[in-house]
Amino acid sequence: MLVRHGATAWSRSGRHTGRTDLPLDEGGRIQAAAVGERLAGRHFGLVWSSPRSRARDTCRIVGFADRAEIVDDLQEWSYGAYEGLTTAQIREHRPGWQVFVDGCPEGETPEDVATRADRVIVGMRAEAESRNLETAIVFSHGHFLRMLAARWLGLGPSDGGHFALDAGRVGELSYEREVPVLASWNC
Repeated sequence: MLVRHGATAWSRSGRHTGRTDLPLDEGGRIQAAAVGERLAGRHFGLVWSSPRSRARDTCRIVGFADRAEIVDDLQEWSYGAYEGLTTAQIREHRPGWQVFVDGCPEGETPEDVATRADRVIVGMRAEAESRNLETAIVFSHGHFLRMLAARWLGLGPSDGGHFALDAGRVGELSYEREVPVLASWNC
């Protein structure tokens, strides 16, 4: 189960929020509470969260903070020189820019983020196997979770751009037999 953190002031205005550690706004806390209601009664053998407060606070509000392991690889894309800018502002200087294709100067490339996503997948599978776990929940960020979904499905880094994931929403990755599948998205 993948959970994108609730909204922040920057996410509401479309500003790229990578490593800037902004808190959830009131609406983001309400979104997190709604995710908690959706997941009430569910048990997850593995609980991982990004170190950013917006992800950790979403995890806490949803009800899993007491079991959460902080995983640095779950951080949002490092936007480098584009941190805090909107896509429209970036495109004033770089027409047609797409984060999943072009990456960010002084930040991460799509391949960098795909490598982190691959490490998360390998790590989760290894943890699940060694501890005989069947379920996991991850609290992270929009662009990173989109990349994680693409990599789970065996797609290339640029394909993460095809998976819109709104703040405070949930996606589920699973298997159909041994084939990785997208079970639900942006719920």
